[in-house]
Amino acid sequence: MENEASPELIVRELTGDVPAQYVMPLQDRPSAGAAIAPIPVIDLGRLSRPDTDGGAAEEAAKLRSALETWGFFMVTNHGIESSLMDAMMNVSKEFFQKPPEEKQKYSNLMDGKRFRLQGYRSEMLKSEGRALDWSERLSLQVEPEEARKLELWPNHPESLRDVLIKYATKTKIIRDLILRAMANILGLDEDYFVNRITTKAKALARLGYYPPCPRPDLVFGFKPHYDGGALTILFVEGQVGGLQVLRDGKWYDVISKPYTLLINIAECMEIMNNGIFPSPAHRVVTNVDKERLSVAIFYGADEETVLEPAPGLLDEKRSARYMKVKTKDYHDGVFGHFRQGKRFIDTLKI
Repeated sequence: MENEASPELIVRELTGDVPAQYVMPLQDRPSAGAAIAPIPVIDLGRLSRPDTDGGAAEEAAKLRSALETWGFFMVTNHGIESSLMDAMMNVSKEFFQKPPEEKQKYSNLMDGKRFRLQGYRSEMLKSEGRALDWSERLSLQVEPEEARKLELWPNHPESLRDVLIKYATKTKIIRDLILRAMANILGLDEDYFVNRITTKAKALARLGYYPPCPRPDLVFGFKPHYDGGALTILFVEGQVGGLQVLRDGKWYDVISKPYTLLINIAECMEIMNNGIFPSPAHRVVTNVDKERLSVAIFYGADEETVLEPAPGLLDEKRSARYMKVKTKDYHDGVFGHFRQGKRFIDTLKI
């Protein structure tokens, strides 16, 4: 593979257009003037407490609306201290500010040829003819604990490991709260989805850095895609935009608020809820003068779990919309189809 300069270095040297390997084909380039998506805001404190005043029911109704329409929702009162969120963003920023040779020590490229899921600048989804993303990424598996490849966890900043583990512990609590709320909304046993995920399920943290780009109209920070796991919990620094979600063939800007979290449904969950709550397509566009930092935790299902529509959602009037598939086989299919610009979930539809 030929050497690729990072966007960070390119930005320092550029005086005009971006390098060709980052430029999207004309028909796929970002369009300007996207409307702002009215993403519902859910108060997790109200959602999770006993419904003595109707507050929990009100939040559950907003959550259902969000899941049926956008696949995204914003959460407040989520239980993660602002000091921990600041620490998480600070260690992320400190890592990405390090010299390229320091970051490359944790590269996800093995033997100069093969890619692994964990590590710095995950370019594993690069394929022939596809433009590169204008971003840097550090991907680290946080669960299960025995699967952590600590040799790929940066030694500097020294607090990164402890901060990330504390942060991921908090987001796991949020994951289970949302999964239980979804089960209740659908009339299933409260722990149905939590039990399907199991304690062996993978959780991947992805720290993302999107440098300013001189030509946001030509590139993507992250190309359009669907998440392949169960649930994604995203934290974006400040109010820097960039995330966009697709609805009815139109892209909308998703604007977060300080110390809130953005959560979206992923494809494994779409299968288990029989498509009632679909996984949304989303992408990240760049900014001409602002950098963007984010921390995403991708929660999956146990690789031995058989993904299938919940039996409690099926009857003589509601048939299964997806075939059964083991989680491991599903992820293998997602990877292969993504390289071809296709969705593996479409091959499972009945």
